[in-house]
Amino acid sequence: MSLKYSFQGSREGVDRAVLLAHGAGADRQAPVLKRVANALKDAGIPSLRFDYPYRTAGKKAPDRPAVLEAATREAAATLARRTKLSPDRLVLGGRSMGGRYSSLIVGDADDPAPALGLLLLGYPLHAAGKPEKARADHFARLRVPVLFVSGTRDSLAKRPDLERAARRIRGPVRFRWLESADHGFRPLKSSGLTREDVDEQVAEAAVAWVQSL
Repeated sequence: MSLKYSFQGSREGVDRAVLLAHGAGADRQAPVLKRVANALKDAGIPSLRFDYPYRTAGKKAPDRPAVLEAATREAAATLARRTKLSPDRLVLGGRSMGGRYSSLIVGDADDPAPALGLLLLGYPLHAAGKPEKARADHFARLRVPVLFVSGTRDSLAKRPDLERAARRIRGPVRFRWLESADHGFRPLKSSGLTREDVDEQVAEAAVAWVQSL
């Protein structure tokens, strides 16, 4: 399939790189993904953002799961080629749906994608209004380091529920909780924080964690 990409950073002499997949209602130009990509570039870590096929086609509804998984795998392979890195030196992840599909291919029962770690920004533990159907069956097959960056008001992954589900992950897990932020990383006005402030917190947490791997 033909995907649209945005690559940032050096292609030579690097030892890790990051894939940033977008959420269902956004594309590769999502402000938080650009903020993370810029911060990674400043730290000498290349990254690749991409659009899923439905976004390239100008559609709003996400592609079928098989298409989303295949696109995530293709994007990871493209990042490996561009940086000349082994697939196990790539951190896979992204926002909401994109992070979820990154985790799904790494936790695939039949053909798990290699990865240095998973960067999950606003992981959607369940669909809106369906907390009884947790999207965590594959967590027990995750053996790589995982960073969850989520808002304390995230209606798709309440803190106790996400921390409980993450106990199934076999790799080391870390959390960065964004005070008063919702699933879209929007903070309460009473917090005194702006959306840009929260995005900066996301970028700082992501860079520090990727560097630590």
